[in-house]
Amino acid sequence: MKVAIIGATGYGGAELIRILKNHPEVSIHSIHSSSQQGKSIHESYPHLQTVVGHTLEDIDVNKIANEVDLVFTATPSGISSKLVPELLNKGLKVIDLSGDYRLKDTTVYKEWYKKDAGDEHWLSGAVYGLTEWLEEDISDTKLISNPGCFATATLLGLAPLVKNKVIDNHSIIIDAKTGVTGAGRNASAMTHFSETNDNLKIYKVNEHQHTPEIEQVLSNWNTEVSPVTFSTHLIPMTRGIMSTMYADVTKETNIDQLFELYQESYQDNYFVRIKEQGIFPSTKEVLGTNFCDISLAYDERTNRVTVVSVIDNLMKGAAGQAVQNMNKILGIDEKSGLEFVPVYP
Repeated sequence: MKVAIIGATGYGGAELIRILKNHPEVSIHSIHSSSQQGKSIHESYPHLQTVVGHTLEDIDVNKIANEVDLVFTATPSGISSKLVPELLNKGLKVIDLSGDYRLKDTTVYKEWYKKDAGDEHWLSGAVYGLTEWLEEDISDTKLISNPGCFATATLLGLAPLVKNKVIDNHSIIIDAKTGVTGAGRNASAMTHFSETNDNLKIYKVNEHQHTPEIEQVLSNWNTEVSPVTFSTHLIPMTRGIMSTMYADVTKETNIDQLFELYQESYQDNYFVRIKEQGIFPSTKEVLGTNFCDISLAYDERTNRVTVVSVIDNLMKGAAGQAVQNMNKILGIDEKSGLEFVPVYP
């Protein structure tokens, strides 16, 4: 299969190139940019010199449709909403890494993203690609909406508890931390080295756009879920997300039963690794990979469960999961092209 990457100069696009370069079933036919067409990709990313010989092309939908089978749109929100319908109308399959097709309610999208939502026809047909919890055959799907990075780590961590009605749905608190690549490649005061180094910042308090995404999926799993408390923090590292979740337990349980629930929930999922009791994951242990590592604790004094979930925000939180979803569309092993060993230390 020939694929194109639109938005190849962002961090997510660069990761797609790294993954797909050695994918056994796919070839990168073209890479596209709205601002750097005509330049070699290694002008933006010197590490890709001799690895990928492509020159960045402009976004010509007709040309792309005549040459490839599937397109990854790794563009900022607000761009995909206009671009994706053009690609779909040409018969292409699209995996969208922006947030434009995640929220089904256009009013909610506009409220949180401060932009107009995408076309409702395609929005209603978009499949939310949290791969481990896809409950349908997506081989004929035209549009996959790739989940957000915070949402991926959080939802994978909460799914067994929410789907099995183990916790009080009004008590969920999510405390998430991310490296600076989560803010994208464009520099800002918040991500400036002298502002971030030796510092810890909370940001978008009660305003992060992944909040309604998390709530939408949780309520699909359990209609009794209410709005959650979701706080995000920027930490001085390049890659990685740690999402720590707290909730009150409503059933009589113990730590052994909770671990058994998680192990059974993810026993057939290669990319979700449940740690041993008493061992908690760190972001370095998933660096450069599509793994999500999870552990949990149960405090009998407070009757509260704590879940810790870590991912690489550019991999399982973006490009890696996008390729995993592509593999599902193709009907091939979901691990294809993704069996990276974590980079450690």
